[in-house]
Amino acid sequence: MTEKRVLITGAAGYVGHLLGESLSRNMSVVGVDVAHREACFPIFNLDICDASLVEVLRAERITHVVHLASVMSAGRNRAREYQIDVEGTRNVLDACVRAGVAHFTLTSSGAAYGYHADNPAWLRESDVLRGNREFAYSDHKRLIEEMLAEYRQRHPQLKQLIFRPCSIVGATTNSKISALFSGRSILDPGAHNSPFVFIWDQDVVGAIEYGVTRDADGIYNLAGDGALTPAEIARLLHKPLRRPPVWLLKTLLALSFGLRLGDAHPAQVRFLQYRPVLLNTRLKSELGYQPQKTSAEAFAFFAEHALGRKVDLNSARITHCSDLSTSDSTQLAATNHRTVV
Repeated sequence: MTEKRVLITGAAGYVGHLLGESLSRNMSVVGVDVAHREACFPIFNLDICDASLVEVLRAERITHVVHLASVMSAGRNRAREYQIDVEGTRNVLDACVRAGVAHFTLTSSGAAYGYHADNPAWLRESDVLRGNREFAYSDHKRLIEEMLAEYRQRHPQLKQLIFRPCSIVGATTNSKISALFSGRSILDPGAHNSPFVFIWDQDVVGAIEYGVTRDADGIYNLAGDGALTPAEIARLLHKPLRRPPVWLLKTLLALSFGLRLGDAHPAQVRFLQYRPVLLNTRLKSELGYQPQKTSAEAFAFFAEHALGRKVDLNSARITHCSDLSTSDSTQLAATNHRTVV
């Protein structure tokens, strides 16, 4: 068996650092990033848009690339974000093809499905990707996956493993998602009560490592079992639930955006109104990876370690897909409603 030699983009980031530390115990790992971070594996200071990336792949004899680099927080320079997210991914893919890399793993996102009122209650990998154009992160993830589909046709020798994670949480999470729960109240604009699905950061690392080790391919939602509504999250955290009218929140965001007090665009209220709720059946049944924590357990772990709040899950009202054991036709119908237990 050929020795696996892995390169991770975004290696100084949250998941990239965790993944590199874990993978390097069993195989050769290097990373690239524009940020500096101490790690137990080498991280080269290199932009993913740099044409010299192919030379790094050749020099390190890389067999597997895990592409994690992405712009996580929306700013005001959409062109620059597109250059990093979309054109940067294109450069990484072209470098992989030119250097003869065998396996490419991407962390896409549940955001690629888009934030829409008519989303299925539980999204499957076969559902159409409709990333919102007004939300750069969502739009770019959709465009990247469309690009990957083209590369699968043109370069079938490069195996692709694509994960679509939901909200990633862990003991040290510091992100836009974690900020939603660290304030004095929980926000639910318009009282949509759209559920959140969570995945433990160690399960993200575990799933990627599982796939890389087995040279797996395919597309998989990456989520824990079940979901939690904003109302239930507020109850579990003992925080008030705020449900301002959507128009009011959009007005406030428009003022903030116009005065350059914040970078959130009014249209991004959809991020809270219509959450993409990911079904993980394929992850478990086809890839064979079983998350160690359910969605609720991952959130409880995050709440205790990152927020300092103990959560009692014994009385938690967890939203589940109503039927995971029926035939495909029945299951498709079942995914269009949720049950709470």
